[in-house]
Amino acid sequence: MSKVTVIGAGNVGATCAHVLALNEVANSVVLLDVKEGVAEGKAMDIMQTAQLIGFDTVVSGTTNDYVKTENSDVVVITSGLPRKPGMSREDLVSVNSGIVRSVADNVLKHSPNAVLVIISNPMDTMTYLAYKELGLPRQRVFGMGGMLDSSRFKYFLSNALGANVSEVEAMVLGGHGDATMIPLARLATYKGIPVSEFLSADEVALAVDNTKKGGTILTGLLGTSAWLAPGAAGSWVAEAILRDQKKIIPSCVALEGEYGLEDVCLGVPAVIGRGGVERIVDISLTDDEKVEMQESAAKVREMNSLIK
Repeated sequence: MSKVTVIGAGNVGATCAHVLALNEVANSVVLLDVKEGVAEGKAMDIMQTAQLIGFDTVVSGTTNDYVKTENSDVVVITSGLPRKPGMSREDLVSVNSGIVRSVADNVLKHSPNAVLVIISNPMDTMTYLAYKELGLPRQRVFGMGGMLDSSRFKYFLSNALGANVSEVEAMVLGGHGDATMIPLARLATYKGIPVSEFLSADEVALAVDNTKKGGTILTGLLGTSAWLAPGAAGSWVAEAILRDQKKIIPSCVALEGEYGLEDVCLGVPAVIGRGGVERIVDISLTDDEKVEMQESAAKVREMNSLIK
C-alpha cells in the first residue's frame, strides 16, 4: 500500500492530489490544510469524480491532524501564501518560512521515512530551509521547481516550432525565479534534433525569455499564482519516486560541490527514484552557463540569508 500526503489544500495542493488520483499513483492520498473544512471539502469533491473518470485511489482530507498522514511514502508540501501581482518571491520568505518549518517538523513526526517534495514559494529557499532544519539527507528533501520551469520551456518552444509538445525535450537549471532560472536552449531538441535547426536565434531567445517570465505572466493574467501546471508537476515527481522510475528531472537539490557549488539548493538534473534523489547528473556546461549558475546561486543565497 502506497501513500502520499499533500500539505496545503489550496489550488496547487488540490490539483496535485487530483492528478495523483487520476493516475492512480498511490492507493491513498491525504490532503491536509489548516483552514477548517477546506481539505475535507476538496477531497470530497475529488472523490465525486472517481466514478465519472474511473480511478480507485482513495483521497481523504483533514484539518491539521497529522496523525492521519502517518506512514506516508511521499509528502508534497505546497503550503504558504500564494504569489500575488507585484509580489516577488522574496516577499514571501518571512511568512512562508514559518509555515514550512512547522509543517516539515510535524510531517516527520508521523512519517519519519518519507521523501519530501517542496513546492512552497520561494521554492529554492524553502527547500534549503527544510533541508537545514530537518537534518535529512539531501536525497529525501528537494524542490520541484525545475520540473515546472522545464515544462513551461517545452511549451514555449513547441509553440514556436508548431510541434507536439511531447516531442520537445528541454531543461531548465538554476533557481526557480525570473532572475535565477537558466533555460538550456543549447540542449533543447525537437524529436532529438536541436531546435536551432528549426528556429532562428531570435525565436529561441523569445522562448527563453518567456520561460523566465512564465510565472509572472500567469500571475498577471490570473491575479494569483498558477496552479494546474505546478500541481501536475508535483504529482509527476511523486510518481517518479513511488514507481521508482529513475527519470532525470531537473530538481532543486542541496549541492555538495556539484557544478562548483556548495551550501545552496539549486536546480540541477537529477535521477529520481524510490529513494528520492538517487544521483545528480553533472552535465558539461559552457563557460557562460557556468557563470549563469554561479550568479543564480548567489541570488538564491541572498534570499536564503533572510531566514538565517
